[in-house]
Amino acid sequence: MNFTHYNLGHLDRGSMVVVTLSGSAANVRLMDGSNLSSYKSGRQHRYIGGLARSSPVRLQVPHSGNWHVTVDMQGLRGTVRSGVQVVRGEALRPLPTINEAPLRSVPTLVRDIDHDLAPTAEAPDGRVFDVFISHASEDKDDVVRPLANALREAGLSVWYDEFELRIGDSLRRKIDRGLGSSRFGVVVLSQAFFGKGWPEYELDGLVTRAVSGDQILLPVWHNVSKSEVIGYSPSLADRLARSTSTHTVEEIAREIAEVVCLPKAA
Repeated sequence: MNFTHYNLGHLDRGSMVVVTLSGSAANVRLMDGSNLSSYKSGRQHRYIGGLARSSPVRLQVPHSGNWHVTVDMQGLRGTVRSGVQVVRGEALRPLPTINEAPLRSVPTLVRDIDHDLAPTAEAPDGRVFDVFISHASEDKDDVVRPLANALREAGLSVWYDEFELRIGDSLRRKIDRGLGSSRFGVVVLSQAFFGKGWPEYELDGLVTRAVSGDQILLPVWHNVSKSEVIGYSPSLADRLARSTSTHTVEEIAREIAEVVCLPKAA
């Protein structure tokens, strides 16, 4: 089996290994020396990582010792180029500094959702969606698809492109209808999101719905810092948000569902 091997030497617990990929998806594994030997021999081995469809791949070292990274195309088609950077202890980027107050503490998120946050239109089939999710396609596997499924399992109706778009649909028309027929917006902010046409189009629509200053939009930060969000949109950086660095997708979905499904005030 052909693979690329990076000997990282001794790394302290908590160090971050950042693997960049260019080209196709690839299998990325972070292993100690013993498991690397098993991997080379085709035997069962333990590793951190797995199939990577987007770049960069961030792998955290679980304990101090000598570590290795391998990149291979086993079971995959195409070619890939790779590079590795180690971010050690004190140089690690801190967790995002964001407003993570409970969603229930924001009055504009817990108003009478059937009246105050009523959508501007219905979908052609008469449906009204609880949540519209705006995102970059690169974040589907890690965040967006699991979030959409978790919200559905919580009983919410979700406008998510994989649920709603069909071959031959007008993308702009379907997005406009989804935006207009949704009560609540979630935008997954990431490096992949910044500067992309369709995600920015969706975000503009969501922000327009909230132009009065009321927050019906929840940003979810994915592998971005506050300075990066400020560089993209200072107004978004100050909004109450959630981060995948501090909350699991399931926790974020649970909070959204609790707010959207709050009973009406008497």
